[in-house]
Amino acid sequence: MKEPLTLSVADDELALLTDLYQLTMTQAYWKEGMHDTPATFSLFFRQLPPSRRFILACGQQHAAATLSQLHFNDSAIEKLASTGRFDDDFLNWLSNWRFSGDIWTVPEGTPVFPHQPLLEVDAPIAEAQLLESLIMNLVQLETVLASKAVRMAWAAGDRPVVDFGMRRVHGIDAAVRGVRAYKTAGLSGTSNVLGGLRHGLALNGTMAHSYILAHDDELSAFRAFARHYPNTTLLVDTYDTLQGVKNVIEILSDSPSLSVSSIRLDSGDLGSLAKRARTLLDDAGYSAIKIIASSGLDEVSIADLIAQGAPIDAFGVGTQMGVSADAPVIDMSYKLVEYAGEPRIKHSPGKTNLPGRKQIYRRRDTQGQYLGDTIAQRDETGIDGEALLVPTVTRGAINRDVMDDAEHARTRVAEALPCFPGTVTSLADGESDYPVELSDALAHLSSKV
Repeated sequence: MKEPLTLSVADDELALLTDLYQLTMTQAYWKEGMHDTPATFSLFFRQLPPSRRFILACGQQHAAATLSQLHFNDSAIEKLASTGRFDDDFLNWLSNWRFSGDIWTVPEGTPVFPHQPLLEVDAPIAEAQLLESLIMNLVQLETVLASKAVRMAWAAGDRPVVDFGMRRVHGIDAAVRGVRAYKTAGLSGTSNVLGGLRHGLALNGTMAHSYILAHDDELSAFRAFARHYPNTTLLVDTYDTLQGVKNVIEILSDSPSLSVSSIRLDSGDLGSLAKRARTLLDDAGYSAIKIIASSGLDEVSIADLIAQGAPIDAFGVGTQMGVSADAPVIDMSYKLVEYAGEPRIKHSPGKTNLPGRKQIYRRRDTQGQYLGDTIAQRDETGIDGEALLVPTVTRGAINRDVMDDAEHARTRVAEALPCFPGTVTSLADGESDYPVELSDALAHLSSKV
């Protein structure tokens, strides 16, 4: 009998969502008596994608909280035993394993730069090793999506941006968790019902062209939809966009009981059409009706429309954001940086890392503007600036007083971005001149390990 098709990973299966070598290395540590040796692993990236000047860290606190609860239940142990790769005594140890270490993270929605840890794990090496694959998967997705979405929100300024991208994102997990990243980044709404309800982001939507095509004509479709949903949004480009706007005006003129809050443009020269549609609506006395634009938008096209003076009140964004088309991956690494109290460093060309346990300090001037960052050893004192890494998990327990929900993270992003130099928040390709330096002690340690 074939097993039924399942569409997601159950919570009690998460421990098995790992790479095989994490388990074989863990068994090797156990066999060698090394599994309890204290270690620190650091999650970071070495280079920004060409189209990014900063990365918006997202999902690391939630990943830390999730992984602190990780365990291998009886079903997981049975499945591992069936592979024939693991000793019974090791599987017995694994069945009783619970995470006992500490996880330090930057808060949700923190802008970060190369070589700065998004998180560090202090734990017996076997425990820290077991977290690697899953923690990278969890943090990678939300950070990639938040880093794209924040550019959309920044480009739009005070005009709302709504997520329309569920249908083309890479899987249902990404569709739902992505909404939390979008909320953190500053988007105002989503068409994704489950994602919006789960993460508290307003639900927004209009209609599809199929609804128009299912009626005998556009006027009939508009009348019916406006009757069902007062103050609705009508999609006007199924046949001819400007005629669609005129049809909206006609149904409102003929039926004063109907109300329309906005129209949506989804094809053509959006800038020109928005200006002509605005004129038609204003001349007919419907200046309160807003204009929403969609159709393959990204941050560059949004910024261009605004620069043209297009009278667009809100933007719907989909595929370009949902797959982060221009930068779909951040080359994150999770590396051993300390073992048995001694710093460790990888010397492979182009793949080095900063050794030891670390802290990030962010400095401001007297007006609150950010001046630069210092990456230091965690136990260093006398470093200027705000310490960014906080203990999210301590001795296996979640520190709920430092955990941020997406609403708090959203506020952090909105407050932080204007404090960076314009070279950091620019949408153009290129590098910023924002200084990130090593403390003298960390620089010295890095040179001698």
